[in-house]
Amino acid sequence: MNYQNTAEQVLAAVGGKSNVAANMTCMTRLRISISDHGKVDTPALKKIDGVLGVVDSDTVQIVFGPDTVNKVGMEFSKLTGLALGSDEASGEMKDVREVAKENKAANKAKYNGPVQRFLKHIANVFIPILPGIIAAGLINGIINVINVSTNNAMATVWWYQVIHVIGWALFLYLPIFVGMNAAKEFKGSAILGALAGAYFVAHPLMPLLAKAKDGSQILLPLTDKVFNPGNGGLISALIAGILFAFLERWIRKIMPNILDTFFTPLLTVIIGGLITVIVLQPIGTWLTNGIYFVLDFLYKDVGAIGGYILSAGFLPMVAVGLHQALTPIHAMLNDPAGLTKGINYLLPVLMMAGGGQVGAGLALLLKTKNKKLKRVVGDSIPVGILGIGEPLMYAVTLPLGRPFVTACLGAGFGGILASLFHIGTVSQGVSGLFGLLIVVPGQQLEYVLSMLVAYAGGFILTWLFGVDEGRINEVYGKE
Repeated sequence: MNYQNTAEQVLAAVGGKSNVAANMTCMTRLRISISDHGKVDTPALKKIDGVLGVVDSDTVQIVFGPDTVNKVGMEFSKLTGLALGSDEASGEMKDVREVAKENKAANKAKYNGPVQRFLKHIANVFIPILPGIIAAGLINGIINVINVSTNNAMATVWWYQVIHVIGWALFLYLPIFVGMNAAKEFKGSAILGALAGAYFVAHPLMPLLAKAKDGSQILLPLTDKVFNPGNGGLISALIAGILFAFLERWIRKIMPNILDTFFTPLLTVIIGGLITVIVLQPIGTWLTNGIYFVLDFLYKDVGAIGGYILSAGFLPMVAVGLHQALTPIHAMLNDPAGLTKGINYLLPVLMMAGGGQVGAGLALLLKTKNKKLKRVVGDSIPVGILGIGEPLMYAVTLPLGRPFVTACLGAGFGGILASLFHIGTVSQGVSGLFGLLIVVPGQQLEYVLSMLVAYAGGFILTWLFGVDEGRINEVYGKE
């Protein structure tokens, strides 16, 4: 491909240099800020050699795929005189990760209803905590290996205790972090949300509301039960943090300015605390038990069928933005204080979805005659094997339609094995080949076998039913 020639054609199709306000690249796309969208010739853009697709949103986003986008972007930047990632009007530089996030959101703009927006808020509460969950989960996995291999002989070694404390500290105080982020996400004070989450820290030295001075138990109104800080866990902390945010905003509206600094946080904590302990904890406990019941039902009663449904249905959930509802569930499952003792049995089943995409990509690579698609798939499969599935999904199977369906259906067979093997992970955040790093020690072979079956399922179903050469030429053009 002549990257300079491609860049010249793109510039002509978007209305010339005077119509470009900014140009930047992300993982797979050249993203162009346009002054006048009426000058953009979208059909012409789609016919340019190397262009895999075009998304015309607030910016014009031209899909080239990994590696190619960087080379075309450099040539395009030379033609416009604007540095990649720069905005001539503002003179600001944008972080490529921010651009990629905006790029992905624009692709899903048509699935941006109230449900998706609410779930996005919920996901935003947990996403900042994920690096800590990943690190602490891996540390706990390492600790378990050390304990088993040394028969707990390392318990008195100082460095062992250092990493042991770090591994458990995050999960011990995780409700505080959840409450803090929930309040912040819903436009409240983060520190007040942290106080809301503090009610749910399940520490053995926390006698909150457990007993009166004479040693007798204090029964809460409505439930007539003793308050247990651990009940409700992260779900209760999430709801409490949201409540504190709304309560703070409401009180601030009616509070005189001269009293706001003192009485708004005070009333938020007092009123919110009473509501949290009396009402929200029972609700959170009920929701938490319900989630565990459903997951237990899928594993013990439905078994293989449940594994198939979860694996096959995960990427359609991703496509419409509903997968964000699973973010707090993963955090619950990786909590050592939870019913699963920190082992996430759901994630390995869902990780099989990426294997189905890889299998479908291999089938398309070997069967199609379209050279452009072969190049795209060839670039996307290696990163897909490593666990980065977006190039395959958004640049290959989803635009073609039928391979996306066969990939999902094929992934379900890997989900069956992952469910039957009861594969678990000690953390979250990676998938594909890198998933071996977080799988429970001793289950790596079962994980690889399940993933190979997902590859095979996606390959066979796509080879038999998913390759439509007419549709491929329509999407990618004929050579």
